[in-house]
Amino acid sequence: MSATICAFLLTFSALRGPTVVSGALNRPTNVRLTSYNMNLVLRWDSPAGAASSLVYTTGYTSSVTAYRVGCVNISRLECDFTRLNISISEYGKYTGRVRAQLGAESSAWVESNQITLDKDTIIGSPNVSLFTNGATIDVSIKDPVFKISALRNVYNYATYNITYWKDGQKEKARSISNIQQNRVVLNDLDLWTKYCVQVQINTERNPNPSKPSRAVCESTTNEKGAPWVAAVVTFVIMAMAVALVVVAVVYRKCISHFLCPKDSLPQHFKEYLLAPPSSPMYLAMRNSHPPEEIYHQVSIIAHDRPVEEGSPLEAAGPPQWGSDSGKRDRLKSTEAMRKS
Repeated sequence: MSATICAFLLTFSALRGPTVVSGALNRPTNVRLTSYNMNLVLRWDSPAGAASSLVYTTGYTSSVTAYRVGCVNISRLECDFTRLNISISEYGKYTGRVRAQLGAESSAWVESNQITLDKDTIIGSPNVSLFTNGATIDVSIKDPVFKISALRNVYNYATYNITYWKDGQKEKARSISNIQQNRVVLNDLDLWTKYCVQVQINTERNPNPSKPSRAVCESTTNEKGAPWVAAVVTFVIMAMAVALVVVAVVYRKCISHFLCPKDSLPQHFKEYLLAPPSSPMYLAMRNSHPPEEIYHQVSIIAHDRPVEEGSPLEAAGPPQWGSDSGKRDRLKSTEAMRKS
C-alpha cells in the first residue's frame, strides 16, 4: 500500500512540472559575481520552467564578514550591491548568493564565484581627445569613472599604452607604452596626414588591460598654431564684457547723471533773474514818449531870368522875392505842397 502511495506522489509531482521537486523550488542557475569599473553585481539565470511571479532574494559576504542581505523580492535577474549604500572595499574579496521564491516556497541558496575587486574588475575604456598643433597632435586622456574610488587611487602605477597609425594603415601602427601622463604629444608625424589614436590602460595588480578606447582621428597641418592663444583672447574678451556689464548695472545712476546732467540754478538766482527790473533809468526809458521832431519847410524855386552861356551862376543874382515872378513862384510852390 505504501509503495502505491509513493508511486502516486511521484507521478503527481512530475505532472505538475519541474518547478516543484520534493516540496521545494528549483534553484537559479549560472550564478556569477561580476565587476565593471569597481562595481559589484550579482547575475543569474532563472530556473527552467519558472513562473512569471517568481522573485529572488540575494546576499553577499566578504572574507572578513558573514553573509548580509542584498536585494530582496526582486523580479530582475541581477542585483547591484554598490547601489545599496553598503560599505565595499576596493581590495576586498566577495562572494554572492541568490535563491528563488514563490509565495511561501523558497529554493536553496546558490553561491557565486569569489572575486577580488581590484584584481578582477573590468576597467572600462578611457576617453581620448586629439588637438592638432601644426605637424604634431596632442593626445588628451581621461580615465574611466569608477563606481567607488578613482582609478589613480586604486592603481597607483596605472600606465597608458598609446597606439597610433595613419588612417587606413592600422597594420603599420606604432605604439608608446608605460605613459603615466594623461597628456602626450605625438611629434614624429607627416604633414597634411590623418592619424588615428587608440589608448588602453595597464595596471600592476589587475592582470587584464582596460577595454581599448574608440579610435579617434585628426589631421596634421604644415603650420604651427597656438590654440591656447585663441582661448586666452576669448577669455579676456568675455571677462571684459562681463566686467563692463556689471559696472554699468552697479553705477547706472552715476553714469546717467554724468552723460545727462540735470544741474539747476540756486533758488536765489532764479528769484533774482525772474524779478521785474527796478532800475530808475530803465523805468524812465520805458515810460518816456518819443521826442517830437522839429523840422522847417524848405522850398526850391527856379529863377526866371535866363543865364547867359559861359557866365557863372552867381552872376544871375539871387531871386527877387518881391517881384511878380517871385510871387507867382511862391504861390505855385504853396499850391504844390497843399496838393501833396
